[in-house]
Amino acid sequence: MSKELAELLFPHIDKTLDYYEELYPQRELGKKSKVTRLGPSPTGFIHLGNLYGALVDERLAHLSDGTMLLRIEDTDDKRKVEGSEELIINSLKFFGIEFDEGVTLDGEVGNYGPYRQSHRKEIYQTSAKFLTEKGYAYPSFISEEEMAALRERQEKEGVNTGYYGKWAEDRNLTIDQIKENLDKDMPWTLRLKSTGDPEIAMKFIDGIRGEITVRQNNLDIVILKANGIPTYHFAHVVDDHFMRITDVVRGEEWLSTLPIHLELFFLMGWRRPNYNHTAHLMKTEDGRKRKLSKRKDPELSLEYYMRDGYFQQAVTEYLLTLMNSNYEEWRMKNPDTDYNEFNFKTKNMSSSGALFDLNKLNDISKDVLVKMSEEEILRFMLEWSDKFDKEVNSLINKYYNELLKLLAIGRTGKKPRKDLINCKQIMEFIGYYFEESFEHRDSLPERVSKEDAIIILEQYLNTYNQDDTNEIWFEKVKEITDSNGFTSNNKEFKKNPDDFKGNITDVSTAIRVAVVGRQQSPDLWSIQQIMGSERVVNRVNKYLNKIK
Repeated sequence: MSKELAELLFPHIDKTLDYYEELYPQRELGKKSKVTRLGPSPTGFIHLGNLYGALVDERLAHLSDGTMLLRIEDTDDKRKVEGSEELIINSLKFFGIEFDEGVTLDGEVGNYGPYRQSHRKEIYQTSAKFLTEKGYAYPSFISEEEMAALRERQEKEGVNTGYYGKWAEDRNLTIDQIKENLDKDMPWTLRLKSTGDPEIAMKFIDGIRGEITVRQNNLDIVILKANGIPTYHFAHVVDDHFMRITDVVRGEEWLSTLPIHLELFFLMGWRRPNYNHTAHLMKTEDGRKRKLSKRKDPELSLEYYMRDGYFQQAVTEYLLTLMNSNYEEWRMKNPDTDYNEFNFKTKNMSSSGALFDLNKLNDISKDVLVKMSEEEILRFMLEWSDKFDKEVNSLINKYYNELLKLLAIGRTGKKPRKDLINCKQIMEFIGYYFEESFEHRDSLPERVSKEDAIIILEQYLNTYNQDDTNEIWFEKVKEITDSNGFTSNNKEFKKNPDDFKGNITDVSTAIRVAVVGRQQSPDLWSIQQIMGSERVVNRVNKYLNKIK
């Protein structure tokens, strides 16, 4: 009956599995080389978890001189969003993930395609026909309404829900009954005729979790929908085999369906890939851990980091700390070594949930950016602003050479400044420099009155000389301080604070507010050297006019 049934259901399928085995031969790679794949659905949303998994895929493949491919899992038309493929590719590229094979913006690359599941229907149906011939699949005519009623009965009886065992009545249809249903044009799905027994436990080695126990599958799951398109369960098994995937990285939510996938590989007679089930990305809220949520947490979306202009190296470094607990120790011992040299291993990944911390990402960003040259930083900022902020792009181009000098202030020596996090924050940090958007944002320090500030700033203008060295400039500031009831001797101020209006910090802060509009900034003398005398004088005069 099985062969007859296979021909009845798939009369248009004339190819065999052998044909595809020959079309997609074993890859010519080293014995230890791994082939990984990222298989996102084109739903219009790509998140940090996708990047996290993609980085694991990338490390596994490239540390073993293997291959990483992009497969678009687009069998669900209802969820497909226009432009999603471009979003996926561009977002991952922004963070340094580029694929060796698969779907690209310029077409497909590689010999194991098509790489969109919607274009692989014949391969799935050939595989489904094989299962039917072997007696491991059958057509099911149960409707959605009947299935819902079945679940209701099962719940009342207190048994597991699903189509299996005595509940799977279509298992027992004769060939004549099947023909009769087909003649009536009754819609049908193809179901797996499971051979598993849920009472039997199996040992399984997960690449991240080590040895785990799973129970055999006994559900007659749908493998082909009524439109002839496969479900995820069947499609990924077929694709992973014929694309010769060696290692699958996916979220822990798929652990519950692992027995189904193991059974499918076994019944098809194929060697399964190594599975690596990653833990969820978590965050702490009100002292409790919870999963990052698409609805609650904007920082889950990759667009959040792209729009703020986080640097690829910083995000990668941070994710590596989540991926392997020994990464931070390695980084401390190898502060100047490229992260590609780190010996990443899936067995060192957490299986209990990686705790995402935006503050820690920002701290790591500071550490990464302090080692980057000003040229690298500005080059990235130009690329970023070209995509996300044309106004900023125009400013960077206009002040490019000055910004190189500005960003260099305080970034050398034994204790370099670590002020830079991402493009948006950097623009905020250096925003005082641009005449187009400049404003005196901060107030005077508490111990400097408007009257004192006017005197201090007028004296400052009278003595200011662009050619002064830092030492000469500072001596002049000290003289202004001491001649106006303030003191340049901080020790004396601490001893007898009531004898003075304030100290040199107060006076220099008042000057800083006039020149850069803020109470805090990198070294003021260095900033003024880049600005030039005319801009410095204009800004102080502008501030004097404001407070007079």
